[in-house]
Amino acid sequence: MDKNLMKYEGIKKNLLLICLLTLLQAFAIVLYASFLSKAIVQMYNRTAWSAVLSSFSLFFITFLAKHFFQWMKSRISHQFAEKTSTHYQKLLVKKMFVLGPRTIGREGTGNMVTLCLEGVKSFRTYLELFVPRTMAVVIIPIVILAWIYSLDGASAIILIVVMPILIFFLILLGMVAQKYKEAKWANYLLLSNHFVDSLRGLITLKYLGKSKEHKDSIYTVSNKYRIATNRTLRIAFLSRFSLDFFSSLSVAVVAVELGLRLINGNIGLEPALLILILAPEYFRPVQELGNDYHATTDGKHAGENILKLLEEEAVIQEDENSFPLWDENCLLELKNIEKHSEDEGIPILKNVSFQVKGYKKIGIIGFSGAGKSTLIDILAGFIKPSSGEIAINGSKYDSLTSQSWIKQITYIPQHPYIFSGTIRENIAWYKPEASMEEIEEAVRITGLSELVNSLPMGLEEPIGQGGRTLSGGEEQRIALARALLAKKQILLFDEPTAHLDIETEQDIKQMMVPLFENKLVFFATHRLHWMKNMDYILVMEYGKLVEWGTEKELLEKRGVYFRLLEAHRGGMEYELI
Repeated sequence: MDKNLMKYEGIKKNLLLICLLTLLQAFAIVLYASFLSKAIVQMYNRTAWSAVLSSFSLFFITFLAKHFFQWMKSRISHQFAEKTSTHYQKLLVKKMFVLGPRTIGREGTGNMVTLCLEGVKSFRTYLELFVPRTMAVVIIPIVILAWIYSLDGASAIILIVVMPILIFFLILLGMVAQKYKEAKWANYLLLSNHFVDSLRGLITLKYLGKSKEHKDSIYTVSNKYRIATNRTLRIAFLSRFSLDFFSSLSVAVVAVELGLRLINGNIGLEPALLILILAPEYFRPVQELGNDYHATTDGKHAGENILKLLEEEAVIQEDENSFPLWDENCLLELKNIEKHSEDEGIPILKNVSFQVKGYKKIGIIGFSGAGKSTLIDILAGFIKPSSGEIAINGSKYDSLTSQSWIKQITYIPQHPYIFSGTIRENIAWYKPEASMEEIEEAVRITGLSELVNSLPMGLEEPIGQGGRTLSGGEEQRIALARALLAKKQILLFDEPTAHLDIETEQDIKQMMVPLFENKLVFFATHRLHWMKNMDYILVMEYGKLVEWGTEKELLEKRGVYFRLLEAHRGGMEYELI
């Protein structure tokens, strides 16, 4: 039984209805078998046609009732599965935005896409099939067995003895299938991640002349998934064959035993025929559960992953914290902030403390792994610090994971996400109600006019997945246009130009710097020429804030920042400007 099943909204009502309908279906099965056996015996005994027709009519009515109850179960289960899976799909998509790009990057974009699409689909199938099949296994055999026992105790004992053998093989094959299912799912996630990464890096691969060589890597990953799928199918076919074989063998044992007793006169024709008709119905629920087991395993696994992700820490609070709107008088203080990796507990940030007031431009520099991106994630509210204190205007908070803070922020990463849609829709993503004049002004300021004018559909040109491919510089301009249109007071940049060539970066820089005015800006980068445009500089090293001040102050100290400049300029003398 799935331990998470009772967590789903409406599951108790669904279980009650399915249980009631399954019980009615079980009685319908017993009744249709009784009327059918009675009609056949009446025909054998040459009873009057009126009596035979009456028995056949009752058989037909109860037979239809059995299928009607089955249809009702399927309908109720389908509606519950559709409603629940759609609800959790929406929660999952919302949660992805709440957790932020760092968590998505850790889990893998391909994994998240697979979970939102194929995973939710499998989860829907699981909810639709698992409850009715489980209820049928529990209720129908018991009702049939009780009815048979009232007619003939020996036949009931045979059915009781045979059923555990069938269930044993179902469990045994299920355990084997689970192993291959997990391998298949792991390979499927690997294939999904590889596919997404290949699409994203296709331009780079072509530029480096490696696109043809990459086909070998695609073949290797695809072949692993093919092998895992074939192994799972092999087990699935073996499982179905085994269930069909043993259930047929069990019915045959009952039939032989009834035949011998019928010849010896130890049982009547009508009860013997009734038991023979009910025997396949007795084993059918177990067969159906076994046949659908492989269809529901993926869904159960996907449901567990969805719930695990929804329960993950770093949830943005809706109304627990209310942050003031940022202006020139606001004061942000970080005191002894630390962050440890979730898996190994290794410190990423160590005792980071600083404060900033009003509209300032703060540069964050350091070598790769110094903790720049983690600090940006904490400031953006994507993650919570492991310890430390954050204060705004003297009010203390344990983190910035609040909607009232997030709504004031524009975050621009190294690779801004381009959504599947038009250029206009991408630019107006944070402000869909923006007028065309506002969008065109943002296009002009960010230097996108030449690109837009060169496209057949202009601002309505599709981009993103399935649309026109953009260069890195064009993607950054789209992100800047979003930021400009959103008009938010806090801008966070995480290595926004690290993947651009120096010429494109200089063009982007000329457009970005004017946007920094009258804003609180945190700019994490390893390219030091940006520091001339910053009011203050945070110098990170091995997770620690080792220096903090203006560029002039840091150069006069001749400390870490000075050494970074020397290393960057090849040891050449640096002139204060």
